[in-house]
Amino acid sequence: MRGRFLGLLCCILFFSGLLSCQAQGIMQLPDKQSVVVGEPLRLEFPAPLQKTLKTQFIRNENLTAACPIATEPGQYQIRLSLFGIIPVRDVLVSVVPQVMVIPGGQSIGVLIHSQGLIVAGHSTVLDQSGNHVNPSEALQEGDVILKINDEVLQSEGQFREAVAEAGAAGKPLTMEVKRGDRTFVASVNPVFCRDTLSYQVGLLIRNGMAGIGTLTFYEPKSMIYGALGHMVTDSDSTRPVEISDGQIINADVQSIHRGKRGQPGEKIGLLPGDKKVSGTITKNSRQGIFGDLKNVFSKDTYAEPIPVAMVNQIHEGQAEMLTVIEDNKVEKFAIEIIKINPLARHDGKAMVIKVTDQRLLEKTGGIVQGMSGSPIIQDNRLIGAVTHVFVNDPAKGYGIPAEWMIEESGLQNKYDRIVEQPAA
Repeated sequence: MRGRFLGLLCCILFFSGLLSCQAQGIMQLPDKQSVVVGEPLRLEFPAPLQKTLKTQFIRNENLTAACPIATEPGQYQIRLSLFGIIPVRDVLVSVVPQVMVIPGGQSIGVLIHSQGLIVAGHSTVLDQSGNHVNPSEALQEGDVILKINDEVLQSEGQFREAVAEAGAAGKPLTMEVKRGDRTFVASVNPVFCRDTLSYQVGLLIRNGMAGIGTLTFYEPKSMIYGALGHMVTDSDSTRPVEISDGQIINADVQSIHRGKRGQPGEKIGLLPGDKKVSGTITKNSRQGIFGDLKNVFSKDTYAEPIPVAMVNQIHEGQAEMLTVIEDNKVEKFAIEIIKINPLARHDGKAMVIKVTDQRLLEKTGGIVQGMSGSPIIQDNRLIGAVTHVFVNDPAKGYGIPAEWMIEESGLQNKYDRIVEQPAA
């Protein structure tokens, strides 16, 4: 009797452990997935789940080896079940048109004007009594001043004039300030500064920023582009920059500060003196910056569009990265996809990549600042873009799937109309 009890207990523990492992694996599966028109309508599972997890349409049509082909755009609800018996999760599968884009790799200058003025820091004011005071201590770095005395702020000159007028009149300034998702009103009294002989509020402000990044792709008919693969944030506060307008322009790489452990490297770029506009910036999101190209960049590597891969088409193994390490020449460099996490959409770190190209490692140490947005190609598809570097190992970094950038650009919604237009 005791032996039977122990045997039963062992079986229960075994199956409990098995189900626990299965449950953990299932919870790591995305609840949404996309497939391209013309592809089999099926889900891909990690190896531990392939034998135990079965799929069914909600309308009880089994998805077996004779898996249907997705013939037109639409959505399907598919149910996952253990051994075909225990329902565990429903997955929404979207059938989308195959988007074709031209990969980038070109270095770009990113010029952004913010909505309002960004507080970049504080500076004490020497008042008439010889005391150092801070009239604007209620404001923090990264705050955005949207209005001053109910007028929308558009320039630093406008701000200085309002400070001078309020100070001369002995009246406080009323500022509408945005901090993260919260907007509030702050009242600041200008102080006459003995050093500058003018009224001051002790704020360092700016209305824009500039940097170097990489173009990821553009669609040649609509001229919609995507770049960077991550959000542009304020360099002082790391808060997102809400743009009023922006531009991307050509940039030449003059030199590279080589990355090393604990110290990320960077591209040193030169923006042309005439600042010829190559595109507008209309959106700044977690998936990158997006807008419309006005001038086509040079086609150093791809003259014709290539398909954009769905997340489920990305696999571990060899790939290529397109980027510039000298002047404005786009080159291909070997990398390896070493991990894929399709649930990491919130931070743009769905892929872990490693630079294996010896020439790139010798020149840059791996991934450096300014490579954000560098396209990643695998199986002749655009699968993603470089986003971050590992500080303690510059040969490694993160990437974002191209599918997410395409969705964020709005290109996928427009693509049906684009491909249906008759040839001229």
